[in-house]
Amino acid sequence: MAQQAGAGGGGGLEMVAHSGDLELELPPVNWPLRQDSLYRDATKPAHAAGHHHGRQESWARTLRLAFQCVGIMYADLGTSPLYVYANTFKYGVKHEDDVLGVLSIVIYSFVLFTMIKIVFIALYANDEGDGGTFALYSLISRYAKICLIPNQQDEDELVLRYKNQAKPSATRRRAQWMKNLLETSKAAKVLLFSLTILATALAISDCMLNPPISVLAAVNGLKLKAPHRLTKDAEVWITVGILVALFSVQRFGTDKIGYTFAPVVTVWLILIGGIGIYNVIMYDIGTLRAFNPKYIVDYFQRNKKKGWVSLGEILLCVTGTEALFADLGYFSIRSIQLSSTFGLLPSVLLTYIGQAAYLRKHMDMPDISNVFFNSVPSSLFWPTFILALIASVIGSQAMISCAFATMSHLQALNCFPRVKILRTSGHYWGQMYIPEVNIFLCISACLVTISFKTTGFIARAHEICVVLVMVITTFLMTIVMLLVWKVNIWWIVIFFMVFMSTELVYTAAVLYKFIHGPYLSLAMSAVLMTIMIVWHYVHVKRYKYELEHTVSRDKVKDILEHQDLKRVPGFGLIYTELVQGIPPIFPHLIEKIPTIHSVIVFITVKHLPIPHVDVSERFLFRQVEPKELMVFRCVARYGYLDTLEMATEFVKILVEYLQYYIRDINLYALGDPLRISNYSTRIDSFSREKPSGHAIYAEEMLTPIQSFSELTMHPVGMSNILTHLQTGKLNVEEMIKIEEDQNMVEREVDNGVVYILGETEVVAKPHSNLLKKIIVNYIYSFLRKNSRNGEKMLSIPRGQLLKVGITYEI
Repeated sequence: MAQQAGAGGGGGLEMVAHSGDLELELPPVNWPLRQDSLYRDATKPAHAAGHHHGRQESWARTLRLAFQCVGIMYADLGTSPLYVYANTFKYGVKHEDDVLGVLSIVIYSFVLFTMIKIVFIALYANDEGDGGTFALYSLISRYAKICLIPNQQDEDELVLRYKNQAKPSATRRRAQWMKNLLETSKAAKVLLFSLTILATALAISDCMLNPPISVLAAVNGLKLKAPHRLTKDAEVWITVGILVALFSVQRFGTDKIGYTFAPVVTVWLILIGGIGIYNVIMYDIGTLRAFNPKYIVDYFQRNKKKGWVSLGEILLCVTGTEALFADLGYFSIRSIQLSSTFGLLPSVLLTYIGQAAYLRKHMDMPDISNVFFNSVPSSLFWPTFILALIASVIGSQAMISCAFATMSHLQALNCFPRVKILRTSGHYWGQMYIPEVNIFLCISACLVTISFKTTGFIARAHEICVVLVMVITTFLMTIVMLLVWKVNIWWIVIFFMVFMSTELVYTAAVLYKFIHGPYLSLAMSAVLMTIMIVWHYVHVKRYKYELEHTVSRDKVKDILEHQDLKRVPGFGLIYTELVQGIPPIFPHLIEKIPTIHSVIVFITVKHLPIPHVDVSERFLFRQVEPKELMVFRCVARYGYLDTLEMATEFVKILVEYLQYYIRDINLYALGDPLRISNYSTRIDSFSREKPSGHAIYAEEMLTPIQSFSELTMHPVGMSNILTHLQTGKLNVEEMIKIEEDQNMVEREVDNGVVYILGETEVVAKPHSNLLKKIIVNYIYSFLRKNSRNGEKMLSIPRGQLLKVGITYEI
C-alpha cells in the first residue's frame, strides 16, 4: 500500500491499496486535524474566540463595541440616580454636610465596586467571554474537579476551549494546595455549589425587583406636573401597564441589539451629566469637596448608627454592576473599560454631584422622593422624563435577559426543572426567550408593585440581592486568583481584605433592616434555592444509582448474542445520562421487548463547564463488543451556552461523525490494538471501581478527530500506521468492510430513526428518613410532573418516540 500526504490546506490523506491485480483507490480523507492553538484560535467563531480580551482588537472595533455596550450594560447603572437620594434621605436632610458625606460615600463606592472591582479586575476572570458568578464557578471547575455529578472524563480536557490556559503547575504550591483542597473536600465542593446557586437565586429575585423600582421611580416624576390628579394608585397601575408591555415584547428578542438601545442610553447619560454640571454651577460648586473622604468620617461621627444603616440605600448606586459583569459576552474588555471610564463614570458622578448641590440649597423641600426631577430645569422636564422612562425600561430589559441567561446556565448544571428555551436570533447566540420564566417574572414584578406601591420598601428588598452577590463574587474571585491566575499572595490578600471587609459592612447594614424589606428577597431566593437543591440532589442520586447498576461487559454480550433477540430495520438512539458503561434501562427494555434495531447508539448529552464546544470536538464514540452487532456508545458534549439542535439535525450530524469514527477506528487501529491514550497524555477514565469492588467496564472513547489526528501527529503512532500499511495488514477486504458498515448506517437511518427514552420514576427507599421521603417522593415528583418532558427538550418527533418505564429506589 502506498500513502501520499495531501498538500492542500485540508491536511487530507489519499491512499491507494494494492492486492494482487486489484487496486482500490480511497478518496482523500479530509477530516479536520488537530491543529496548533494559533491556527485554531484564528478559525474560531467571532463570539467564541479570544477577541474579548482585546489584545488584537482594532481601535475602530473597540469604539464600535464601546458604543454598543452603552445600550446594553449601562441603562440600569445610569438610572440609579432616580432613587438613591430619594431613599437615603427619605426622612429629610438633617445637616447640610450630610449631603456631602453621602455623596462622598456614593463616589467612592461607585469607583471601588463598579470601576476597580468589576471593570478593571473581575472582567479578566471571564469564561470565554461569559461573565457572572456561574461563569466563575465554571472557570474554577476547569482547574479543579468540583462537580458533584461523577461524570467527568479526562477526554473532556482535550477540548480546545477547555484548556485555553495552563493548568495549575505542581511547582506552584499554593495553586496545587487549593486544587487539592477543592477536589478532596466534599464540604468545599458543596460550599462552592451552594454559593453559586445562592447567587443565581438572588439574581433571579433581583429581576423581580429591579423593573418595579426603576419604572416606579421614573413614573413618580409625573407628580411634579400633576400633584393632585396623580394618586399613588394611579402611579402603581401606570407602572403595572408598562411592566406588562415590557414583558410582552420579550419574545421578540430585542434585548441584545445594541445599536437600538445605545443611542437612547447615550443621550440619557449626556443629558443627566449636563444637568449635573448645570446644578453644580447654579447651586453650589462647593459640593465638589465631597471628593475629600474626610466627609465620610464626619458623616458617621455625626449620624452614628443611622449613618451606618443608611449604607443600604447608598449601595443602590452600584445596582446593575453585577449585571454588567454577567452581560460581558458580546464585548471586549477594552471596549467596556473605555466606555465606562469616559462615558458612564463621569455622567453618573456628575448627576449625583448635581443633585447634591441642589439638595444643599433645598434642604427643606417637602417631597424629597422627587429630588431628581426637582433638580431638572423646567424647560428640560419632559425630555428628561421621557428618556428616564425609556432608560428604565431598557435597564429592566437587560436584567430580564440576565435572568434568561441565568436560567439557561442552571439547566446546563442540572439545577432546575426543564423549561422551554427559545433562541430569538440566528445571529446572536446570547438572545433567548424562556416563556415560563418570562410569565413568572411578569406576575412577580406586578405583584411586588401592587403590594408595596413605593420604591422605599422595594429598594430595601433590592439591596440584599445586590450586596450578597457582591460578597459571593469577591469570594469566588479570590479562588480564581489562587487557582487560575496564581498571582502574588499579597495582591490576593489586599483584594480580599479591601473588598470583603467593605462589603460585609454594607451587608450588616442591609440585614439590620431585615423585617423592612430584605426578607422579601431572601424568601424568594430561598424558594428558588430549595427548587435548585432538590432537583440537583435527586439528579446526583439518580446518576449514582445508574452508575452503580451499569450492565457488565459480559452481560451486555450475552444480551446482544441471545438467540431470542430479534433485530429489526432502523436506527435506534437510546438516551442515557451515563458517560460510563451501559445503563440498567437496556436489559429492562430487552426484557419487555426482546427486539432492537439493526444499529443502536447509546447517546449521552453532556454539558462541559465551558461556554462552547466546537462541533468537530462534540462526539466521543466507542463501539460495544461484539462489533458485528453495530452497537455504539456516544457522548455528545456541549458548552453551557450551546443550543441543542433539533432531533433530525442532531441525527444528521451524529451519523456523519459516526461514519468518520467507523472509518478511523478500522483504518488506523487494525492488527494489534493501538491504544490512543499511549500517544496522548490521557488516562483511561472509563474504568471505574464501584463501591462493591466490581469494575464498571466502559472503555476509552474517541472523537473521530482524536482517533486519527492524535495518532498521525505522534511519531510512535505514525510509525505504527506506516507499519500496518507496509505489511499489508490493511487489505482490500477490510476497506470494503468499512464501506459496508458505513452504508449500513446510512441505510438503517433511511429505514427510520427511533428515539428511546427512559421514563424514570425516582422514589426514596422504604427505610429512608422522613425528610428524604418528602424531598424525593413529593417535592421532586411535583417538580418533575410540572416540568417539560425530555422529548420536548430534545425536540423529538412524537411518531418516532419510544418510552421505557423504570423505577429507581434511591
